[in-house]
Formats: sequence, structure tokens, C-alpha cells
Amino acid sequence: MSKKVLIISSSPRKGGNSETLAAAFAKGAQEAGHQVETVFLREKQVGFCKGCLACLNLGHCVIQDDAVEIAAKMHDANVLVFATPVYYYCVSGQLKTMLDRANPLFDTDYAFTKAYLLATAAEDAPETFAGTEKAVQGWVDCFPRCALVGTVFTGGVNGVGEIAGHIALEQAYQMGKEV
Repeated sequence: MSKKVLIISSSPRKGGNSETLAAAFAKGAQEAGHQVETVFLREKQVGFCKGCLACLNLGHCVIQDDAVEIAAKMHDANVLVFATPVYYYCVSGQLKTMLDRANPLFDTDYAFTKAYLLATAAEDAPETFAGTEKAVQGWVDCFPRCALVGTVFTGGVNGVGEIAGHIALEQAYQMGKEV
């Protein structure tokens, strides 16, 4: 059965390493017959959550920017994929801001049951990824019907294009095929 896959790419750099990893995942998912859409947060206006919690009553955020549409796409997707560079051992600020702004999804009849995390970093130590995974896992844990089912971490890539030829691209591609 074809699934709706939404990839949220949070790299501020066009063609960045995490974006390239996301493209490999997308290719695999498309080849497997799934409908794939990628949202590039660098092209969107997403303001900070104000913590007013009006969204819990209204079903949408009171801030009128691109986060409202992105959250609606998240709601309707069967699969969510978060692609991020690792900044200071965590997700990018762009992704964290979007996850905060997805608060209107809480306690709704959302469609997503699977989430994936694709992350890249200049540093290659195993602990580099721990905070990034914990941040996304914390968000996923707020949605009982969803599970973080796959991650790909690529360390040792910093400059745009340094991921070229890396085994992680094949891992992301295969993960996309198996959605």
C-alpha cells in the first residue's frame, strides 16, 4: 500500500549533507511506490512558538506563517522523516522550532505511525548523535501511535558535498525502500 511520506529537511545550506541524505531516502521511498514530499525549512518562514497553547483549542497555531501548512502536512502524512545537521550535539534550531510549532498535532487523529531521523555532523564520535536522537525521540514520544523506527547518522562530513560516496547514502536509500 502506498504511503504518504513527508520529509522535513532542516539544513540551512542548499545541497547540504543532511539534505543529500534525505534525497537518498526519498529516492528509495519513491521507487517503492510511495508518495514523497520534501519540505525545506530554509525556504519557509517559521516563527518561534509563543507558548500560548491556543492551538490546543483551535486545532491550529495563531501565528500565521508557513508552520501552519507544514503541521497540516505532518498531520496527514503516514511517515515523517526528519533530516538535520547536528549542531552542538542536537537538532538544528530550524528543526527544533518546527517541532515546537507542531504542537497543534497533539491529541489529534494524526496519520503518522512511523518516524525516521537522518542526521549528519562534522564530528564522527558515536556520542555526537545522542542528543539529536534524544530530541527527536522526545517529540515522537508525545504521539503514542508513532514510533521512531529508523535512524541514519553520518559523522565526519562538514562541507557541502562531503557526504558523496558515503555508505550512509545507501543506508538511507534502503531505509526509504523499506518504508
